[in-house]
Amino acid sequence: MSTVKLWTDDEVAASPPVKAVFDDIRATRGSDFVNNFWRALANQPALLERTWSSIKEVMIKPGALDPLTREMIYIAASTINGCSYCIHSHTAAARAKGMSHEQYSELLAVIGMAAETNALANALQIPIDPEFTVK
Repeated sequence: MSTVKLWTDDEVAASPPVKAVFDDIRATRGSDFVNNFWRALANQPALLERTWSSIKEVMIKPGALDPLTREMIYIAASTINGCSYCIHSHTAAARAKGMSHEQYSELLAVIGMAAETNALANALQIPIDPEFTVK
């Protein structure tokens, strides 16, 4: 259960700054659906606008990484950070961008392997090889 109010569409319509962001979310995504993450952030319009602007910059603006790769990285980071909401949201987004069952299975294997080897390297306090440092 949320610790903050999730804004309804009627409440959004009554707040011009929130409505502007929700309208942009809908237009950018080509969907009328605005998920609960944004509905929770609507309680703080400046945070809502700043976060949406950052998401567009990092996740939507064309760059060196394709959209599916970005979503898969987001899934990995969300798993590491223990954010169930983000895992579900970005898994759905990755599937919508064409992630196959096989890709998802391999992604989970990589995340699990990284978690294991990261824990070992941290526990053993293995020194970083000089060959791995940027010169």
